[in-house]
Amino acid sequence: MLMPRIFTDNLFDDLMSFPAIPDFGDIDRKLYGKHADQIMKTDVHEHDEGYEMDIDLPGFKKDEISLSLQDGYLTVSAAKGLDKDEKSHRGKIIRQERYAGAMQRTFYVGENITEEDVKARFEDGVLKLSVPKKDAPQLPEKKTIMIEG
Repeated sequence: MLMPRIFTDNLFDDLMSFPAIPDFGDIDRKLYGKHADQIMKTDVHEHDEGYEMDIDLPGFKKDEISLSLQDGYLTVSAAKGLDKDEKSHRGKIIRQERYAGAMQRTFYVGENITEEDVKARFEDGVLKLSVPKKDAPQLPEKKTIMIEG
């Protein structure tokens, strides 16, 4: 039997978003949906010589992050796994809220940018990227051919 879906995946989020209850700073959920906590929050700053990007990746280590550049698109990927076989002297885990999974974002930076142009630094859970501005190569200007007759 099909039943209407009243609640989303998290019952408590639904209860807290009841119209009579004031907003609890849940703007990210409103903008990005139920996966808001998995999106890489990014700030992009433009300068005369290029762009600086700050991407929040809390809880990730440097070796869990990868950058790739293909056809003018810069892709930032991060993957994190949990050791399920790990034995603990602290006892049985009855609730675990640590994130395990993968996420990625892609930014168009231009086809003239090479891997050597992009500078990356990871500190305090923030990936800092520096991408220079490069002008596109000038195409030869069109020349009109006159038609006689």
